[in-house]
Amino acid sequence: MPLVSFAPPSLCLTFLPRLFRLLPSLPPPVRDLEVPPVFRRPFIPSGYRPPGLPLRCYVLSLFQIHNETLNVWSHLLAAVCVALRLAVFTVLRGGGVLGFRLQGPEGQGFSVDAASLPLVLYSFSAVAYLSFSAAAHLLHSRSEQLHHSLFFLDYVGVAVHQYGCSLALSLYSADATWTQSMLGKVFLPGSALLSWSSCAACCYAKLRSHRLTPLNRKFFLVPTGAASLLNIGLVVRRLEAQRWSSSPAPLLHLLQVALFLPSSFFFCCPVPERFAPGRFDIIGHAHQLLHLLSALRTLLQQEALFHDFLWRRPALLRQFGEERLLLACSSFCCLTLCCAATAASVQRRAQLRREQR
Repeated sequence: MPLVSFAPPSLCLTFLPRLFRLLPSLPPPVRDLEVPPVFRRPFIPSGYRPPGLPLRCYVLSLFQIHNETLNVWSHLLAAVCVALRLAVFTVLRGGGVLGFRLQGPEGQGFSVDAASLPLVLYSFSAVAYLSFSAAAHLLHSRSEQLHHSLFFLDYVGVAVHQYGCSLALSLYSADATWTQSMLGKVFLPGSALLSWSSCAACCYAKLRSHRLTPLNRKFFLVPTGAASLLNIGLVVRRLEAQRWSSSPAPLLHLLQVALFLPSSFFFCCPVPERFAPGRFDIIGHAHQLLHLLSALRTLLQQEALFHDFLWRRPALLRQFGEERLLLACSSFCCLTLCCAATAASVQRRAQLRREQR
């Protein structure tokens, strides 16, 4: 009878030590006085990761408990949910919803589905802003340079998502009367300007954060609030004008409006940590609550837009025309490039400032 050996194979003996060297033990979180001021949050005295570690340590801190853990996981999981939900929606609708469809007798070549392209751009913008935010909160503690670079990228994602919301809402959720009005005609250009202003103002405020008072920093967030209010105003008008029917879209829109109010509160006010510094460092501070609410609001908004898309799609090309829809979608790409160029310009200024120290 052959003997059974329970000894680990030789491959494990050589592979496991290398694996453990690649997965270093992470240092415990430290207090705010042990990190540079740029990494500190008001009324959050502990739970910070020390700077200057290898990049893989910050990647592995995804599985560590610190004051950014919930910020990272909330938006990371939401980004996965948005992407998977779009894939499921596409499969259930038999394809042809991703903005591009194969054509030709042998399935060669592409044709642009202008009616569904705004929905794809919206979902792309949602995944982008959620992913950029998760990456920024996960990796920013390594150095001041990486901190600025990642949060500038985060602001680009937020601005692009704001315009992606405006694009999808104005095409799928607004009624024909509003679309033909003067406000409807200037809505997208105005939203694009506010979204770019939001990116530029946030980047500049981050660059000058060491010289700005908390009140002055809030002033630079005015374009962000205005862009959000513009989109919420369109949703509110939809709720007022659209009769409540068997479609779940109005209820989903109502829920996202309801979530906008506490999100705005936690965005502006460091509550509850202001009243109990140190008690909500790991779980429960304002930025974490903002992340959770914004992630849930994005999922509700995507679901509402799916229903609005199915409602408006048959008449969309007839109402707007393919060229106008493609032009509106091309403005999304132009805004993305403008925001990326703005963030890159501010990043160069930040680099020059560090070199002059």
